[in-house]
Amino acid sequence: MTFPHSWEFPYGSQRMPVIADSVVATSQPLATQAGVAVMRAGGNAVDAALAAAITLTVVEPTSNGIGSDAFGLLWDGSRLHGFNGSGRAPAALSPERFRGKTEIPETGWEPVTVPGAVDSWVQLSERFGRLPFEALFADAIRYAREGFAVSPVTARAWAGAAERFRRFPGFEETFLPGGRAPGPGERFHSAGQARTLEEIAQTKGESFYRGALAAKIGAHARSSGGLLTEADLGAHRGEWVAPLEQEFCGGTLHELPPNGQGLAALIAVGILRQREIATLPPDSADALHLQVEAMRIAFAEAAEHVGDPAFMDAPLESFLDERFLAAGAAEIDMAAAGTPRSRIPRGGGTVYLATADAEGRMVSFIQSNFQGFGSGIVIPDTGISLQNRGHGFSLEAGHPNQAAGNKRPFHTIIPGFVTGNGKPLLAFGVMGGHMQAQGHVQMMTRIFAWHQNPQAAADAPRFFLRKDSSLALEAGIAPEVADELRRRGHRVVYPGPEGAFGGAQLVQKLGDGWCAASDPRKDGQAAGF
Repeated sequence: MTFPHSWEFPYGSQRMPVIADSVVATSQPLATQAGVAVMRAGGNAVDAALAAAITLTVVEPTSNGIGSDAFGLLWDGSRLHGFNGSGRAPAALSPERFRGKTEIPETGWEPVTVPGAVDSWVQLSERFGRLPFEALFADAIRYAREGFAVSPVTARAWAGAAERFRRFPGFEETFLPGGRAPGPGERFHSAGQARTLEEIAQTKGESFYRGALAAKIGAHARSSGGLLTEADLGAHRGEWVAPLEQEFCGGTLHELPPNGQGLAALIAVGILRQREIATLPPDSADALHLQVEAMRIAFAEAAEHVGDPAFMDAPLESFLDERFLAAGAAEIDMAAAGTPRSRIPRGGGTVYLATADAEGRMVSFIQSNFQGFGSGIVIPDTGISLQNRGHGFSLEAGHPNQAAGNKRPFHTIIPGFVTGNGKPLLAFGVMGGHMQAQGHVQMMTRIFAWHQNPQAAADAPRFFLRKDSSLALEAGIAPEVADELRRRGHRVVYPGPEGAFGGAQLVQKLGDGWCAASDPRKDGQAAGF
């Protein structure tokens, strides 16, 4: 199935999509080229995705690292597979550790969960890769050892993170050479990262979870107040899961089930389908208002219910039931912003990439520390920065997402995938914390409701419904549209803060070949051959 779209480019951008038989789209050109290189060497789309992801831990450390989590949606040529690579909290963690606090701290050991990215690389490679595992690390190791020129958007994020993390032992030594963040075009290298990646490659990840690297992580935790142990690392294994789905405008959106926020995107597009958003003009006040209100309803449900699926007490099918979606659609008042609450009773720092190959495989993959460099904890002499995904836990007693040992927290990172008539149509994602589910909704409406091509959809101005319920609008949305949304009761910030609107990467199936697009808000690149 080829999905029709316009080849017009109505939004300001300096980019064109790339159309080729095999493609890679990431947020950093060196990572894109690493993916292309392994496909040229005989690898498939899975090998390309993993090579790009591994390289991103070196060349974009402001968004991910060796101590990240990862999720994936993968079309193997005949069907779709889902992978949840998120790690659990240390077994010793208990709610009592946070007594007197209103939220989990953002930095330090307390928000650290078991990193799942390395295991994700191993499992995807073993099941679907073609090249030897160690072949996927060549570019990443070379850039870590010999250095690479830092790209502009990454340099800006690095500079912004310097003071936040400088106080953590090992962070300055590893990521602030000479006491400061590297600027655009300046070279950065990390011998520790090179050694760590070599060991992971040679041991197929065993060292990270049950060997020398695990021992270093455990020892640093014991010496500096952390709960993470070698036993926690050794117990980790990511899970293959069945994706959830929702029909929308001729395509079927697939999202991973919780503990991620993909469920919110599915709820929102289900509501928008009920309200026939395809009949509204793109970029109009009505179109924006309807999307925002659908997201308010979806986020209300996610905040109330989403967490580790082993602890959720509302069945997933209840959120996708047509009667529930119809009730949500009927709740939206086109003249006024709402304040929805959950109707089902209880019972930024990320990298995203997409790849596809000439044989029909397609990968949607996302990897993240959370909040830039993550927790600030860096394991000495390894280049491993540990994520702070535990900040996503709740401290509300009895909440499905309440912090506890051996439990996975609510995750913002979500890969997206669309099929049509049982065939792959689109692998896509929009990195950026709580922007991600609403970014998925905006890509879906632009491509499937309004038939914009992937690059135009990525270029278009976005909205961002913030956690305080205010509405940030990107420059490029007409001022009169912002005024009309204010009139309807939205607390509008216009233009919204630079960097708040995420970054998309997309790969779409054409009749013959693939169309890859990369967001102009990032350093990224789409490439192919």
